[in-house]
Amino acid sequence: MKHPLHQDHIDAQVNAQIKALNHILELELAGVVKYTHYALMVFGYHRLPIVSWFKANAEEGLEHAHKAGELVTRLGGHPSLKIGELLETAKHDIGAILRESLAHERATLMAYYALMKQSEGNSVLLEEHARAMILAEELHLDAVNKMLRNPGEIAPFTA
Repeated sequence: MKHPLHQDHIDAQVNAQIKALNHILELELAGVVKYTHYALMVFGYHRLPIVSWFKANAEEGLEHAHKAGELVTRLGGHPSLKIGELLETAKHDIGAILRESLAHERATLMAYYALMKQSEGNSVLLEEHARAMILAEELHLDAVNKMLRNPGEIAPFTA
């Protein structure tokens, strides 16, 4: 039996971490594109605060993508040039856009949970990074969920 810190184990572990981080990088870049598009497609009386919110999410996604890429290079990997899935419903009312946002945030959250699970006991740096990003994604999910509720509704939105 090989020792847990044998070089083969470390290499496989690092490669898996690089793969997970590149997946996150791709998701975050897709979020930048999606949120930028959504900001352009908002019309109506409440346009300005919603556009500002989408632009802020796009900027934050770019920051998260950059962090993931930096971690990839720290581990000796090559950051992905791919962008995650960019499907859209082509429905541009605020509710449809927010439901798309909710789906994107859930997918990104799951990717960070996978990174955290993979790094537990192996890398404090990656584990703590994943935890911080999980916190941010959980807060994004909460914000979108609250925006999808009708005024006066207390129960969370379920899709």
